[in-house]
Amino acid sequence: MSLTIYGIRNCDTMKKARAWLDKAGHAYAFHDYKSAGIDRARLERWAKQVGWQALLNRSGTTFRKLPEAAKAGLTEKTALALMLEQPSMIRRPVLEAPGGVLLVGFKLDEYESNL
Repeated sequence: MSLTIYGIRNCDTMKKARAWLDKAGHAYAFHDYKSAGIDRARLERWAKQVGWQALLNRSGTTFRKLPEAAKAGLTEKTALALMLEQPSMIRRPVLEAPGGVLLVGFKLDEYESNL
């Protein structure tokens, strides 16, 4: 399997992405953040590739519950620490594909043009 999709099983966006992959006939591995976590090296590699801001799920409940001071003073270091501690703060899905392709979020046109 050359595709790996990262996220949380019950996330609606994840369900849409996985349904598209299934319908398009793409085999993939699924990595569930809630049960398996995420390692620092992978998260740092993603942040270098797409920027930590693209990885941080600011619209989720977990992020919105943070104190305003924590949200206002975010840096790459603090954001990565939060995402490692609470993987639900990572935007979903994150899809790793051959050729160094990394797609964050589910955008149909990006999936169609990259896979």
